[in-house]
Amino acid sequence: MNFALNRRLFLTASTAVGGGFVLGFSLPASEAEAAAATPEVNAWIVIQPDDTIIVRVAHSEMGQGAFTSLPMMVAEELNADWAKVKPEFIDPTEHVQRGRIWGSTATVGSRGVRTSHEYLRKAGASAREMLVAAAAQQWKVPVSELKAEKSIVTHTPSGRTLSYGKLASAASRMTPPKDVALKAPSEWTIIGTPLKRVEIPAKVMGHAVFAIDVRLPEMLYAAVEHSPAFGGKLKSFDEAAVSKLPGVRAVVPLFGNAVAVVADSYFEASQALAALPIEWDRGPNGKINHANIRAFVNEGLTATDAVMGANEGNVDEVMPGAAKVIEAEYHAPFLSHVPMEPQNGTARVTADLVEIWAPTQNIEATLNLAAKAAGVDIAKVKVHPVMAGGGFGRRGGQLEYVTEAVMLSKQLGKPVQVIWSREEDIRQDYYRPISSAKFKAAFDAAGKPIAWDTRIAGQSILSTANPEALKKGPDLGFLVCFTDNPYDVANRRVDFGMRNTHVPVGYWRSVNHSQNGFFRECFVDEMAQAAGVDPYEFRRKLLAKSPKQLAVLEAVAKAAGWGRSLPAGVHQGIAQVDGYGSFVATVVEASVRPDGHPKVHRVVTAIDCGNVVNPDTVKAQTEGAVAWALSAAFYGEITIKNGGVEQGNYHDYPMVKMAEMPMVETVLVPSGDFWGGVGEPGAPPVTPALLNAMYKATGRRIRSLPIVKDSAPRSAD
Repeated sequence: MNFALNRRLFLTASTAVGGGFVLGFSLPASEAEAAAATPEVNAWIVIQPDDTIIVRVAHSEMGQGAFTSLPMMVAEELNADWAKVKPEFIDPTEHVQRGRIWGSTATVGSRGVRTSHEYLRKAGASAREMLVAAAAQQWKVPVSELKAEKSIVTHTPSGRTLSYGKLASAASRMTPPKDVALKAPSEWTIIGTPLKRVEIPAKVMGHAVFAIDVRLPEMLYAAVEHSPAFGGKLKSFDEAAVSKLPGVRAVVPLFGNAVAVVADSYFEASQALAALPIEWDRGPNGKINHANIRAFVNEGLTATDAVMGANEGNVDEVMPGAAKVIEAEYHAPFLSHVPMEPQNGTARVTADLVEIWAPTQNIEATLNLAAKAAGVDIAKVKVHPVMAGGGFGRRGGQLEYVTEAVMLSKQLGKPVQVIWSREEDIRQDYYRPISSAKFKAAFDAAGKPIAWDTRIAGQSILSTANPEALKKGPDLGFLVCFTDNPYDVANRRVDFGMRNTHVPVGYWRSVNHSQNGFFRECFVDEMAQAAGVDPYEFRRKLLAKSPKQLAVLEAVAKAAGWGRSLPAGVHQGIAQVDGYGSFVATVVEASVRPDGHPKVHRVVTAIDCGNVVNPDTVKAQTEGAVAWALSAAFYGEITIKNGGVEQGNYHDYPMVKMAEMPMVETVLVPSGDFWGGVGEPGAPPVTPALLNAMYKATGRRIRSLPIVKDSAPRSAD
């Protein structure tokens, strides 16, 4: 998006603060663009007299590196000395009071860099020009004789210098430039360099403050239990049975479907909650089990109420005359987020102020929820942004723990920290939707695919997150990888059999790309087998018109040594999935044990995210995506019994162990003409590449996840 930097749109809040320079930007596009895309996007730069440069960060830091990569883009155009740059979270209340000057604060969809790169760089460039102008004014020389490097402005003819800190006060009084030119990538000295993440030392030393670390005077702790069945209600509880237990201060019902025990410590609160006699009314969903849900979803594969998502050519006309037709069904389960830091929030409610500390992926949503829960104006709420121990989409908008903390603090008159147990965290999640896919592909006599029919069935996230959107057509987010399928097949049809259940669903790292990438890329391997062509070469032919997908496919094949001789029993699988503005391909090398469980030896991933801000972050995110995807592929499954989730901790919802992690290699293939995301794109190709390798090892197709449930030896297809 091209932001116009003119006086009318370039709203500034330049003021001298203690001799420092505070520069605020509002860089909306045209009114039509602003309405359709990002409303008001902003960045703040603070330059202190000691040359410290504070860059305000509007996005959450939950391990993905935003606290480093976003300031890097500002510092690049500012020509700052990186050693003097310090990130600082924005003040959410000020954000709202100033008309949302920082734009969207939601850290979701791998959007941190890809939606803010332009305004952050323009913020740095504009600040640099104002600092240079201030130096020119002080020295009474032309701007053309000055250069700015590493936080110092130099008068080239005389060699005189002034630091940014000494120029800050004067610069704050300069008129912002009407327009600024951004550097060409060839001029970058900070963007593209592997810089160490700035918050890591504090995390390693235990100095970083996560929400669960917050300690306040007179603070109480709350353990919460919610209805074990979704849609159930709290029927009764026996407060007297626990009221005299050590540390217990109160037992409080919440929202009609939960109860909290508040005590002097979390241990005391959780022990008392475990001892509290509670009677639940499981409600209308209390008799629903997983088999009911799976049958209901699968019925969507053949029902007549499906909604068309895409239709090219004429599938029905081509299929009957095909030389060969293949069919397959695939299934994916509900999945939980399970961040290392469980859901928690701390609130301190007084007559004058409501304060919140919470792990969140959306600080503005946190602010609004706290104000609503306390019944006060937003001006009386202060959200303290802190580090989050993972999020993966769970903390993007469903922030019940914030509301619970505010209500308990308001009722008890003391600060209260709510902590969900691991069991509550897993059983009260918003899950990656359950889904199924049914494919039918046709080939001509030469083995060329000529028609591809796809039916996806499952639960729509939009049905609860934004039901108005469904009035305009199908949930296109549920059909990603198919409505935007890069494989060149002339006749294609994609439709959606929406089957919504009582189980709450939400955004999960890589969302629908995760299951649809698995469905599509495994079926592409089946298509290659039917055509009698190597799966890599088969993809290459079908991606001839999709150069970016083809480039990462070829890059990963080369890096992994596709087709090379491997140790006995070890086989390669390949897959490519694009999403979140980036293009990714993966090769997995795996063997299969006699019990059917795989051993993954090596994972090679090629990623083109356009411009790379911090190569180390891209590699770290890709490595994390491999662990994420393997955990889900091996073990991930949420099942329902009597209306609620059966799983409750890592013993029955396991993650991959260190001993199970393979060697991971990341190949950066930046084409440089766009800005893509990196937090989510690395996950989707991993599972299908693994399953395709397993097929080579065993001759058996696994079409239903998790692998541990569908890996027992059986006859080959």
